[in-house]
This record gives sequence, structure tokens and C-alpha cells, in this order.
Amino acid sequence: MDSARPPGMVTTTGSTGWLAFAGTIAILAGFFNIIMGLVALFRNDYYVAAPGGYLVLNLTGWGWLHLIVGVLAAAAGTALFSGAGWAKVVVVVLAGFNALAHLAFLSAAPAWGLIVIAMDILVIWAVIAHSGERSTV
Repeated sequence: MDSARPPGMVTTTGSTGWLAFAGTIAILAGFFNIIMGLVALFRNDYYVAAPGGYLVLNLTGWGWLHLIVGVLAAAAGTALFSGAGWAKVVVVVLAGFNALAHLAFLSAAPAWGLIVIAMDILVIWAVIAHSGERSTV
């Protein structure tokens, strides 16, 4: 036991702040997806596809996809705050999938798509680059 620290003091690792950051951004990106999905489902005239149309799915399909991924991303981002190891893997996989989905949906919502892709990249970086850090205290 380290005599410099008072008994019962909790020592956190350097990754705690980055995982909290990743969880917060994952939750925020999840809410963005939920909103995009609901808009796609209930306001068919809001998104306008490029002349080539939508990639793979129609607007209803994209709405459901964004809604489901958004709910899962928000839940997994919340689980990051508990320090669950599985949440790190799930958040990275969902963020990668979400970035690809937004890349395919870019013709319908270019600005929001780029914002969410950037958020997904931040989440992936924060989880992967800082998960193995150890405390120096």
C-alpha cells in the first residue's frame, strides 16, 4: 500500500477522462442519429436525395437504420461510464458502422453526415488510443 495516499482514496487511470469523453460523444452522436431517423420516418419531404437516389435503402429504411443505430450507440456510450470492457468494443464497432452509414447517406444530408462522421472518428480514437493508459500516481 502506498503510504502517501490516504486510505480509501480511489486512483483513476489516465484513460478515465478519455473514456468519459468517448461516452459523451457517442451518446450525442446517438441522439443525432435518433433525430435523423425520426425525421426520415415522419417527414418524407425533409431529405432530398441526389439525382442518383439513395444508396442501398429507401428513405424509410435509412430512417429505421439511423434510429436503431442511434439507440444502440447512446446505450453503449452510457455503458462506457461504467467501465465495462464490452462497451469499448461495441462503441468502436457502432461508431465505425455509423460512419459508413452516414457516408452512404451523405447525398441526402451532407452537413449532418460530415458532423456525425467526425464525431464517430473522435469516439473511435478516444477509445482505442486511450484504453490502455495506466495511472502514473
